[in-house]
Amino acid sequence: MTRAVALSRHDPDAPSLWEQAAAGLILALLSGALLGPIFAPQQQETPVLRLIWPPVYLLILGLSGFRARRMAAAWPAFIPLLLMVALALASSLWSQAPEVTERRVLALGLTGVFAIYLGAVFRGVALPRMLTVTSLALGVGSLISVFVFPGFGIHHDVNAGMWRGVWYEKNQLGMLMSVGVIAAAALFAAPQEAKDRPLALAALGVCVLALLGSQSKTALIMALLGGGLVVFCGLIRRMGPVFGVISIWCLGVALGAGLWIWSEFSVQILALFGKDPSLTGRTEIWEAISRMAERKPWLGYGYSAFWLPSSEPMEWIRHETGWRVPSAHQGWLDLRAELGWAGVSLVGAVVALTAAAVLCRLPGLGRREGYWSLAWLAAFLLLSLSESVLLRHQDLPWTLFMALMARNLIPARAP
Repeated sequence: MTRAVALSRHDPDAPSLWEQAAAGLILALLSGALLGPIFAPQQQETPVLRLIWPPVYLLILGLSGFRARRMAAAWPAFIPLLLMVALALASSLWSQAPEVTERRVLALGLTGVFAIYLGAVFRGVALPRMLTVTSLALGVGSLISVFVFPGFGIHHDVNAGMWRGVWYEKNQLGMLMSVGVIAAAALFAAPQEAKDRPLALAALGVCVLALLGSQSKTALIMALLGGGLVVFCGLIRRMGPVFGVISIWCLGVALGAGLWIWSEFSVQILALFGKDPSLTGRTEIWEAISRMAERKPWLGYGYSAFWLPSSEPMEWIRHETGWRVPSAHQGWLDLRAELGWAGVSLVGAVVALTAAAVLCRLPGLGRREGYWSLAWLAAFLLLSLSESVLLRHQDLPWTLFMALMARNLIPARAP
């Protein structure tokens, strides 16, 4: 195995340095880093930000064409992507804003192609390594903004004192740093040459520091869950199947006990983490959106059409909740509002298929990549319960989910 890994480092088809840099740049743009806060500090629509994406999409097409052979080998991943894009595009027929839906469906398809490119080209530990480097660079940039330009890198409003780095707000910083923690943990755990471990440790240090400074509770739990799964899978591989069976049984018991404790003491637990029982007003939003979604239960209001400034349902929800709600803060509920139960069922089936593929390939691909797919899948599903990250057209978490779907659906003997 060690020899195979060493040979793969010299594989002429492995990602070149310029490909890694291009992919890292696209991921940074998908995360919303730097450019948004500079050119649109109030998160308003600006022509500058729109003009950035056409060259990015051309770059994506160029990268995909350059790796056409590997993209062709990833043909199973294109089937779920095409089904989801087709449903989103069909929703323009009943959408409240057909032109917006059509434009964002195009972006959804192109970022989906980029995700499949990541899964097909950055094989084994190459993807966690590239994510580690990208997160480290963004983490260092965020620390510079916090300590050198605190007016830019630190919140001065309702979240005063919390770090936001090179993003609009703290949760974005926390989410990207959790990506870095999971990727660095996987890079450290994967069979590899020793020279990668200093990089993984440096990224862990920077990302953990920035994550703690953001004070994002969801991102912290994501990092603990993803990193914990990497460590857990590594222990099972070292200790043997008996240890694995006993550990999984203990985890099942702990999960059942945890669910009971949550059902009985949820208010006290939320207070311990500094959260009110309404989850900062989220429960009120969820109730309002659920009532609005019941009016169009099967097909929804159209892809990316529910939260537009001119949207009547959005104005009704903002009037009912008493504040300018930007989204549902719950991925499945947002998906239901946009594409109804049809969208929820389709995306749910894609998630289930991906989870099955990840578990089936855990002994082989999972070990080579440091169990990154399993760790990010768990973290992403947790994130989807508190943020709108499902079927997004320009979104880093969804792109990484599609990438892990692609890398686990590619046939094992693909070129």
